[in-house]
Amino acid sequence: MKKIVILSASPRKMGNSDILCQQFKKGAEESGNSVEQINLYDKNIGFCRACYACFKTGECVLQDDMADILEKTQSADVIVVATPTYFLTMNGMLKTTIDRFLPKWQDLGGHDVYLIITGHDEKYGLRLVGEELTRIFENLGNNIKGIIWGEGVWQKGEVIETSAMHNAYQAGLSV
Repeated sequence: MKKIVILSASPRKMGNSDILCQQFKKGAEESGNSVEQINLYDKNIGFCRACYACFKTGECVLQDDMADILEKTQSADVIVVATPTYFLTMNGMLKTTIDRFLPKWQDLGGHDVYLIITGHDEKYGLRLVGEELTRIFENLGNNIKGIIWGEGVWQKGEVIETSAMHNAYQAGLSV
């Protein structure tokens, strides 16, 4: 059994990214894994202030939900990161969360990582997000196991009729 943490930057409950997270979770749980989905928009996550106090203490000076998110992410075997695409990049909530990895960046490697990327563009328009997140998580010392592309979706629920549903479920099963 593996411990899986899903970091969902979907701002919409049952939006396309969130639906794909649920599919991944369903497959992973059916394979006997433990899965926790963290909906980042439900959390209090402040912006990094670049004070670098964390370099001395290993802790962020901001007292918010990020310390708990970091602890859960560090202890996971598998990390799933989901974001809708805004203006050809990840949304601001995910970027803010990644910036706040700073206190523990040295300890966030060694995981298998799956990416879920959604947006109204086809894969060409989403590719930059995939490249950016791949580079970030590989730089932290992780192994990108797969990218689930929720392409050509915009309105809530449009992803349901796409192959991304099957791909997310199969990725969860394969963990």
